[in-house]
Amino acid sequence: MAENQLGGQQYMILPEGASRLIGKEAQRTNIAVGYAVASIVRTTLGPKGMDKMLVSELGDLIITNDGATILEEMNVEHPVAKILVNVAKTQDKEVGDGTTTAVILSGDLLRNAGSLLDQGVPPAAIIKGYEMAQEKAKTLLRAAANPITVEDDEKLQEIASVSVGSKNVGSDQTKKYLTKLAIQAVKQVAIKENGQIRIDRDFIKIEKKEGGSIEDTQFINGVLIDKEVAHPGMPKMIKNAAIAILDVALEIEKTEVDAKIEITSPDQMQAFLAQEEKMLKEMVEKVVASKANAIFVQKGIDDVAQHYLSKAGIMAVRRVKKSDIEKISRATGAKLITSLDDLTQSDLGFAGLVEERKVGGEQMVFVEKCKDPKSVTILVRAGTKQAADEVERALTDVMGSLASVIEDGKYITGGGSTEVEMALKLRDYATDVGGREQLAIQAFADALEVVPKTLAESAGMDPIDTLVQLRSKHKLKDGKIFGVDVFKNAISDMDKLGVIEPLKVKSQAISSAVEAAASILRIDDMISAKGRSPGGAGGMPPGGMGED
Repeated sequence: MAENQLGGQQYMILPEGASRLIGKEAQRTNIAVGYAVASIVRTTLGPKGMDKMLVSELGDLIITNDGATILEEMNVEHPVAKILVNVAKTQDKEVGDGTTTAVILSGDLLRNAGSLLDQGVPPAAIIKGYEMAQEKAKTLLRAAANPITVEDDEKLQEIASVSVGSKNVGSDQTKKYLTKLAIQAVKQVAIKENGQIRIDRDFIKIEKKEGGSIEDTQFINGVLIDKEVAHPGMPKMIKNAAIAILDVALEIEKTEVDAKIEITSPDQMQAFLAQEEKMLKEMVEKVVASKANAIFVQKGIDDVAQHYLSKAGIMAVRRVKKSDIEKISRATGAKLITSLDDLTQSDLGFAGLVEERKVGGEQMVFVEKCKDPKSVTILVRAGTKQAADEVERALTDVMGSLASVIEDGKYITGGGSTEVEMALKLRDYATDVGGREQLAIQAFADALEVVPKTLAESAGMDPIDTLVQLRSKHKLKDGKIFGVDVFKNAISDMDKLGVIEPLKVKSQAISSAVEAAASILRIDDMISAKGRSPGGAGGMPPGGMGED
């Protein structure tokens, strides 16, 4: 309850049970919460990063080291924690990878800002310094980036290997196999427009089925539909399929208004049924006339229509999701038809093979061997649901990295090498800037070094010694590509080791981190009208978070 006095009269502006934090107390609380969230995912960074186990209220189990997944499933309550969850979601949506980097960078930017606030540096100066440092960092990144093309399979394989390296999805051989599938999928759906390559990751479908091993995961040059053929008498396999996709029900639709039909004799009943059957037969005849031998229907198919389709030797799949219909269209070239009267042979698509197969104890329809499909599928197999989910997350991250680097055409070295190089140059830049902003730029440079420090810690190396060695190397003429080799516990040439990352992923991580830190630092008043402490959730102490 917030109280104040006006002319000696006390008044209330918030309801009973409400609470408020003002000024430095609010800022310190927010910074503590932000750093606490970042600390949770920090240990997952890199190939030696650890996993987190998350158990929901319903007992569902998730084991992962994917930053976005951990934060999304943690069920945080504090509003500042939710801001960092949104940072991870944005990073994941934009570039598909680098979520952990974005969040831990946000956390260290907040922590360093807290030290500056204690020294009396105003929030506005810190935010301005961070934004200046962000622009300079992006300029340095672009200058350090190297070109890459969609044909450069060796570099694409290295980028994919770095992305999947931190995921617990089996042996190195298994990871290499998964990266090859991801590269194949991304290159297949790539479209060149006006000299630019565009990749829509929504058209790479990932279907999961428990059973088998991760090595049984396969690439399908087409679409996999988790449905079965509508009628047992229909063919289960069609080669050189002519495919029609329909957004129209092959059944007698009910009238939109309530209608009553009075039937007074068996003959009338028979005539009524015969008319229905005739209408359904005419629908099927229109499909047959188009020369289609496989149809995918977004709506239902009547039992009588199924019978006639079966007699005509046409395979039919009903109640196919709209998203799958779009994928079939992109893969086969078929046009979506909303009226059977408009269906012609020119509207049909082609697939070398349409077949119903049993996968993991369930029937699924494979539409594959398409000519040049712009929609493909990866069928993930693994021994447990948790393993299959982690393979899906790994593939999503890898394909995000690949799509980013192919569209942008630039990559940088990893292993913390780029962060150390940027930090050194930003410190020089800070002295040129002067004023209070230089303190914020130096704080930004210190925050960047959280990446090599974390990589060193996860590998069992001394983070301070590692950082000192890296700084010494980067002061040399050709030292900018040296980073942390977590497998040999040494400082090594990242370019020779093939530890490279997309420029777009790193650039987006820095932007997301700065935006989150700036929005949190601008808050100097927290008002909770829910009868709970604004410093926590559900009566927890300031800085607390809801637990999963």
